[in-house]
Amino acid sequence: MPFIKTTEQDSKYNNLENMSILEVLTSINNEDKTVAYAVERAIPQITELTNSIICQLKKGGRLFYIGAGTSGRLGVLDASECPPTFGVSHDLVIGLIAGGDKAIRNAVEYSEDSISKGWEDLKEFLITQNDIVIGIAASGTTPYVIAALEKCNKESIITGCITCNRNSPLSKVAKLPIEIIVGSEFVTGSSRMKAGTAQKMVLNMISTTTMIQLGKIRGNKMVDMQLSNKKLVERGENMLIEELKVDKDTASLLLKKYGNVRDAIKHFNL
Repeated sequence: MPFIKTTEQDSKYNNLENMSILEVLTSINNEDKTVAYAVERAIPQITELTNSIICQLKKGGRLFYIGAGTSGRLGVLDASECPPTFGVSHDLVIGLIAGGDKAIRNAVEYSEDSISKGWEDLKEFLITQNDIVIGIAASGTTPYVIAALEKCNKESIITGCITCNRNSPLSKVAKLPIEIIVGSEFVTGSSRMKAGTAQKMVLNMISTTTMIQLGKIRGNKMVDMQLSNKKLVERGENMLIEELKVDKDTASLLLKKYGNVRDAIKHFNL
């Protein structure tokens, strides 16, 4: 099939400036409702990639996300949430964005057009064949991402991608592509909207499923979460109260002694 950049197709809506606030909000919401169904259609692809990620991480490898703009920021976001949520090290899931950390807040002009910087950024982490690299690009045409995955392939590093166009250059490079076809955006070409939402959903699915399979969840609870604020400490106490049938004071003492929910449960049951 030919490559058609559906993320750039003209919006189904026109004269947006003449819409009422309610009309704009309702129309955006109507478009967003279609995203979950687009993700559903790609679950076989998501499953295949997630299986490979779990396999590599069980070997001692790492998961890299690499992208530019909104796509890069979403990868950095998902990676940064894994340590506090699942208690894993900060170097297990790594998000890279074209233009570096500065680009998380501010656009870095032409950084996504580099065909060498993506691989250079990966090499800084001493990437190996045990690792796996996921390129994230709504358009599927970002040179920074494509060139990095091409080099990974040459180095026998497993590659995947998340894109929102079918048969894109990125999909053809990635060994395990995920294509979420969300169609045209409410504002023509604004892929931070439906495409960004789709990518965020898929990243949530991938990282959560991976961490469950790595044993980072007990029942349905985040027993390895970092107790980094009052809300999370209180959540941990409630987990212990429910699991161990103890009072709040005992739960609090256990958390302070062992540092996390899992260890508190383990030592309490010895």
